[in-house]
Parts: sequence; C-alpha cells; structure tokens
Amino acid sequence: MKRLFSTAAVILSAALTLTACGGGGDPLTSASVSPTGSGSAAGGKVVVGSANFPENVLLAEIYAQALEAKGVQVEKKLNIGSREVLFDQAKSGGLTVLPEYIGSLLAFVDNTTTAKTKDDVVAGLKEKLPAELEVLEPAAAEDNNSLTVTKATATKDGLATIEDLVKVGKNFAVGGPPEFQSRQEKNFKDTYGLEFKEWKKTGDATADAIKDGTVQVGNVFTTDPKIVINDLVSLKDTKNAFAADNIAPLVNKAAVNDTVKSTLNAVSAKLDTPGLLALMKRVAIDKDDAATVAKDWLTQNSLL
Repeated sequence: MKRLFSTAAVILSAALTLTACGGGGDPLTSASVSPTGSGSAAGGKVVVGSANFPENVLLAEIYAQALEAKGVQVEKKLNIGSREVLFDQAKSGGLTVLPEYIGSLLAFVDNTTTAKTKDDVVAGLKEKLPAELEVLEPAAAEDNNSLTVTKATATKDGLATIEDLVKVGKNFAVGGPPEFQSRQEKNFKDTYGLEFKEWKKTGDATADAIKDGTVQVGNVFTTDPKIVINDLVSLKDTKNAFAADNIAPLVNKAAVNDTVKSTLNAVSAKLDTPGLLALMKRVAIDKDDAATVAKDWLTQNSLL
C-alpha cells in the first residue's frame, strides 16, 4: 500500500505529538535558493524539513544534527505536513533536505510505476524526479509493509520469509487495513503462491491482533514499535511482493554542496531497520525527546 508519507507513522502520531522546531511563524515560508548554485540556501543555511509524524521528525533531527557537526548552518522546519506540501517546497528551494521513502516517493511522481526492488525504484526516481531534486544514497532502513507473526509462531512453524508462509497460510487468518485484501490478495498469490484461510480488517490494531491471536499473521509496518514491545517477527520479503521503501534524503540540488551530500550519505550508511525501530520505541513509546534520541544515535555511530 502506498502512503502519503509513512502510514505506519500515522499510528504513532496518536501516541506522540511533536511541535515545529525553531522559531515562530509559518514553517513553510520559502527561503530562496542561492542563484550561484554554490551549495547553500539563502543566508548560508541548509533548511531541513520533515513531515508531520514522529519518525520523519526524528530522521530530520538526525540529518540536521549530523550537518551541524560538519559546520553546516542549519535551519529546521519540522512537523510541517504531507508530501504534497513538502515536495513543492523542496522543488522551489524553500526546503533543502527532507527524509523520504523511495518507493512511496516514486509512486507519488509516477503513479504507473511497477518498480519493486531498491535498484529499480532508485532508477525510476532518477528518471522521474524533476531536475531540481535528487535522492541521495538510500539507507538499509525501510519503513515498509510486512507480513508479521509472533516469535512463537515463527519458531513453531519455521517461518523466516513470506515464502515460508505458503505451507501454513491456508490455516491462517491474516489482518490488515480495510483495503489490504483488495490490494494484496492477487499480489501474494502471483508472487508467492500464497493464500490465506481468512482476511480480517484489523486496521491500526493489527499488531495487537497478532499478539492476542485474533489473526496469526498481519500487515505491520517495519518500524512500528509494537513489533518490539509485542515480540513480533517481520518475515523477509525475498521476492519483493512489497516495493522497497528505503529511507533516503531528498535534496534540492542547487542548495547542497559536497559536504552536505557526503554527510547525509554517511548517515544512510549507518541507518538500518532494527536500529530505527529501536529509536522509534524510544520516541513513540518511551516518550523520549526526538532531538535527544537523534543525538544519542549519532554519537553511538561516530557521526558527531
């Protein structure tokens, strides 16, 4: 399922409301891009923005603090809104850097895409993004669809991949959003030969429904902290039934220099899904401050 940004984070938004950082006024007030293309926005600043959900705010904090550690002057405009607003601001130069999700971004700029692997998605973005924008190196970290089970079920039935579900799927009820069956039933059958006994509309409560046995498997996004607190296991999607949704910086090309690019690529090189999941537990469940969590992660990974 494609998201306006990351639908997993909509679940988390109810648990945590983060306010915009740095100064008052309209967070979308445009900063003009340097006409020289020298690698900095007007006033020598790189403007790091984010969507209005906790995971994206956290990622923007990580980007901003990493850049500041390299001597880059940073202005943060966090917790702004949806991709429709953010994308236009990045294209115009009002925002310089955004944390993005490559599969969902490609679907936004090309609603006919059939790309699924990370390489194919990145190639599609290079072709379809407007000339003003560029996606830097994607992280290993993904906020992606998954089929998830309890650790006990994974152990009992020998489940590590979605393909492993084929042998037990006809005995399993699967849960997910209301549109999950209509969007994925044929996909699972075509990709894996996978069929389920029953489809249940468990919506935002899918992780809890897996834990309490209402369903045996469900569609949970891979950075949902309930995977950790409910002791769940996301099965590997070895045949790419779900399009890759790796996290990557989206930048305005005229407003970033080599220092900005290399710094953000260094962040991506360290960021993986289990690590992000642990960070999101701190932010969304433990209610730790996103800026503090970002600083801790950067310090642990020698990026400060």
